[in-house]
Amino acid sequence: MNCPCCSGKSYEECCKPYHTGEKHAPTAEALMRSRFSAFAIPNGEYLMETTLPGKRKFHNKRDLQEWGEINEWTKLEIVQTPALNHVEFKAYYTDQDGHPQIHHEFSVFQKMHERWYYVSGEFLD
Repeated sequence: MNCPCCSGKSYEECCKPYHTGEKHAPTAEALMRSRFSAFAIPNGEYLMETTLPGKRKFHNKRDLQEWGEINEWTKLEIVQTPALNHVEFKAYYTDQDGHPQIHHEFSVFQKMHERWYYVSGEFLD
């Protein structure tokens, strides 16, 4: 199967090793791609594990899992990576009512103990 993150690679050679814990994403962009794939599959556990520990209280694994399940995630577009820890992206999906949506976000990541984590995101138009 092609990886949901739109890398052009197979899931097995792209995001799966991150999802299974075999490897950690080496860059903020790789983590962003693996998190998109985790919504598409869905894998709420991975989404929580890759959120900065100090920010996890603002998230809920069940809600993350459900958001992945109720939407059909169709495409990820990396708009820009202006710094090592910043990624602007557009996540395309079809919502539960069948309407196409675009989630446009400027995300901040942090590397801690040799692992990248999602910190926060600013929603863009």
